[in-house]
Amino acid sequence: MKKQENFEELLNQLEEITSKLEKEENISLEESIQLFEQGIGISKKCNKQIEAAEKKISILIKENGEIKEENFIQDNEDEG
Repeated sequence: MKKQENFEELLNQLEEITSKLEKEENISLEESIQLFEQGIGISKKCNKQIEAAEKKISILIKENGEIKEENFIQDNEDEG
């Protein structure tokens, strides 16, 4: 049974594919398409892990039997 890759490993793989697609000049169309397909697959895996993490966070912030919606992105009003 194959060990499930963690988010960081998947992200590194996606960065490698992106870099190769951006920098390789002598890459064939077929190889570009194959790399793109791999990148899409990795992106889907990352998205599933993010969704699972968001569900866990929602459970952790449960208050009085109700889910309290929280903004996970901190607003930075000092920038502008």
